[in-house]
Amino acid sequence: MSTPDPDLELIAESRLPTRHAEFRIGVYRSVDGKEHVVLSLGDLDGEPPLVRVHSECLTGDALFSQRCDCGAQLESALQQIAAEGRGAVLYLRQEGRGIGLGNKIRAYALQDRGADTVEANHQLGFPADAREYGLAVQLLHQLGLCRIRLMTNNPRKLDALRADGIDVIERVAVESGRNPHNEKYLAAKAAKLGHWLTLP
Repeated sequence: MSTPDPDLELIAESRLPTRHAEFRIGVYRSVDGKEHVVLSLGDLDGEPPLVRVHSECLTGDALFSQRCDCGAQLESALQQIAAEGRGAVLYLRQEGRGIGLGNKIRAYALQDRGADTVEANHQLGFPADAREYGLAVQLLHQLGLCRIRLMTNNPRKLDALRADGIDVIERVAVESGRNPHNEKYLAAKAAKLGHWLTLP
C-alpha cells in the first residue's frame, strides 16, 4: 500500500518494454520541479525485492561513456531484476554526484589534467559527493516498501536509507563496467569514498 507524499507527485505512468523485461515506468515530480523515475517489475509485496537507487548519469547511462561505471551498473541492475522477475530501479535526477552536468564536465577537464574524481570536485568548491537520499526514501514509501535488498557499492547510500527507516536486509554488490578508462576513478571511489569495490 503506497503512502501519499505531499512533496512528491506522480504525474505519469505506463508500461515500458525493454530488452530485459517489460517494466512499469512512473514519473514523479519533486517540489524542486525535477522529474524522477521509478522502473518497477512484478509484484513488490511479500519478500523484500531487489532495489537499485541510481543517480542520473547522462554520459554513462545514455552516451556510453567509459569514464565511469554508471551505465554498466544500471544495465546490470535491470538484468538482475529481470532475472528475478520483480524489483525496482529508482532513477534520481542528481547528475554528477549532485553537482550537475556542466560541473561534472568541468570536473572531467580537471581529471584530464591529473586530478582524481574527488580532488576535481574539491577544486571546483564542491563536496566529494553532494547527493541526498531523502527522495529515495519518499519514493520507496510511495511503492509501499520499507524492507528491501539494496543493490549498491556505496556505504553512504546504505547508511542514509537505514537512517531514514528503510530496513535494508541485504546489500547486493553491483560491480560491472571496469575498463582502462575508469580504473583511476574506481580506485579513488574505493580509497576516498569507501565504496566496496574489488580492485585488481
